[in-house]
Amino acid sequence: MTYRNPAPTVDIIIELIDRPHRPIILIERHNEPLGWAIPGGFVDYGESVENAARREAEEEIGLKVYLVEQLLVYSHPSRDPRQHTISIVFLATATGEPLAGDDAKGIGIFEPWCIPTNLCFDHDQILRDYLQYRNYGIRTRLGYQ
Repeated sequence: MTYRNPAPTVDIIIELIDRPHRPIILIERHNEPLGWAIPGGFVDYGESVENAARREAEEEIGLKVYLVEQLLVYSHPSRDPRQHTISIVFLATATGEPLAGDDAKGIGIFEPWCIPTNLCFDHDQILRDYLQYRNYGIRTRLGYQ
């Protein structure tokens, strides 16, 4: 019997706590799909999601991050045009100057009110949920279609 399962991924919303307004870091993707994205990637076999989040952050932006908490899980089958993925989204903090690495073509540091509109995957929804949680303490994703 052959099984087809979604691939586990992580996304890390990273606030730079050494700057006013705690801006977040987004990467400009070098590979398809192109556009801005929350740093993240695939969980390796034998790796915890927490370790995957720390590894992906260091590979993509060159900073060590402190994982604060899990935000939500996103699993809609069409969230990633390449394949069905499930993303565990973490909130994290970091200090320092991020540098583009791995599959990041560029780095952007954005205030919460200046987030670009050409976001990849379902990262527009994830960032709306993050801002709702950050500003109002509301975390609601149950029943997401």
